Amino acid sequence: MEHSESIALKVRDAAKFFGTRLIFKNVSCDVQRGEIMLVVGRNGAGKTTLLKIMSGLSRPSAGSADILTAPEKTAYLGHSTFIYPRLSGLSNLSFWATMYGLSPSRDELMELLKRVGLERAAEEQAGAYSRGMAQRLNLARVFLVDPDLLFLDEPGTGLDQASLNLLRSEVVSLRNRGTAVVWISHDVNHDTALADRVLGLAGRRMAYLGSATEFDPDTVLGGENA
Repeated sequence: MEHSESIALKVRDAAKFFGTRLIFKNVSCDVQRGEIMLVVGRNGAGKTTLLKIMSGLSRPSAGSADILTAPEKTAYLGHSTFIYPRLSGLSNLSFWATMYGLSPSRDELMELLKRVGLERAAEEQAGAYSRGMAQRLNLARVFLVDPDLLFLDEPGTGLDQASLNLLRSEVVSLRNRGTAVVWISHDVNHDTALADRVLGLAGRRMAYLGSATEFDPDTVLGGENA
């Protein structure tokens, strides 16, 4: 049995309806600090809806989802980048820092941009960035927060291979430093190998919760890995 202080997120009997349409019900799990939990399911199974409930962006129709980390130490990275296109990469990062109540120096911000390979594009307008560069800038925002709990909603969608490799490597590094990661992946076959546990949604319910090494996508998802 896990100690309560090691739990970053607790979900109990969560259900979601849109009108009278049931999306899922009876979802319960604990997400531990220092683990990656992959959320998988067919298209329309409710993965993003569940992630929004877990992250506090949406309320469950029944049940509960409790974040047990400080709000300022929680981060969300999706396939939408939400960057400010007329600001430079450096100015985006500086603005995000103020939103979190942080005041890093220019050198510290440049170090974050260097970490994601954007130091040479620091003064360029972010609107001119490629998809991969924009997502790298978003990843620098995550590093800025140094989160205890990180939600990932298919952040690798549309990325070039170098950016995708960087993303995967840094997510694993965050996990190894103690961050709890809840990850919806667009590449289940590949990313399951990076995860510790898998939560599978199928048939409007939680069809699997267990070890990533024992997860069989064909059995849980009926042969569809989306």
